[in-house]
Amino acid sequence: MNFQKILAVIDSNIEQQKSLARAIEISQKTGASITAFLTIYDFSYEMTTMLSMDERETMRQAVVDDRTEWLASLINADFATSQCTIDIKVVWHNRPYESIIYEVIDKGYDLIVKGTQQHSILQSVIFTPTDWHIMRKAPVPVLLVKEHDWPIGGKILAALNLGADIDEHKSLNQQITNHALQFASLLKSELHLVNAYPGTPSNIVIEIPEFDPTHYNQTIRQHHVDAMQALAQQHNISFQHCHVDEGLPEDVIPKYEQQLDAELVVLGTVGRQGISAALIGNTAEHVIDKLNCDVLAIKPDGFVCPIRL
Repeated sequence: MNFQKILAVIDSNIEQQKSLARAIEISQKTGASITAFLTIYDFSYEMTTMLSMDERETMRQAVVDDRTEWLASLINADFATSQCTIDIKVVWHNRPYESIIYEVIDKGYDLIVKGTQQHSILQSVIFTPTDWHIMRKAPVPVLLVKEHDWPIGGKILAALNLGADIDEHKSLNQQITNHALQFASLLKSELHLVNAYPGTPSNIVIEIPEFDPTHYNQTIRQHHVDAMQALAQQHNISFQHCHVDEGLPEDVIPKYEQQLDAELVVLGTVGRQGISAALIGNTAEHVIDKLNCDVLAIKPDGFVCPIRL
């Protein structure tokens, strides 16, 4: 796994293009190529029924040209000293997430970098519908960035699910660890692993009087600790940097992110579709919502992108 083609998603509503800044940081360390990608759409142009198709197309193209010029001047002004070659692409599309994924599939990008928005009062990160769509549906890793530096010697947290003996989970744990190790190497950062395990279900304690919750908890914990140590040993990661804690992932992972003051959390998403995803969301999304740092979301092997060219 090595990122060679990065798609940096541009937001024309904000001044600081942190996605592009982060893409440049990665490119300077890996030599990856970068495309600054902007989706634009204005419904009013589609509503001008008095105009012919050709006239509407001319108007659209004029807007695309204007935004392309704006993006080129922004890159020249803010990133001229980066020594990176940055391609520019501006497309007209009414669904930004679809245009981003189309571009990734069509041109073979291996990483999407997108800036997050910050709530001005709460100082927490806000994820937009576009962010969630990309995380659920994009066939490549998605790096969501906030406005902060990546200091040398910072901390990276890999969030694992070690409880299940399912091949898909095992494979995803390996992918998460490999991606986290690569970023730790790039940024000269300290890598930590975290895993949450469930506590004793209270209904079992009530319904089965002879049930021993203490022994059950110890057994479950030991299973997770053993799995964590095996994975850490395999990748030469210090046991001191392994954290196994009782609780829900959406509580445990943000707790360690804050304790360690991590710059980046790497986690896996299962990319569920349809009504269940809309109603419940998955564990990864509950976790992401509580994080206040950069997030690298990884798809499992065999993930099928629901969007086709």
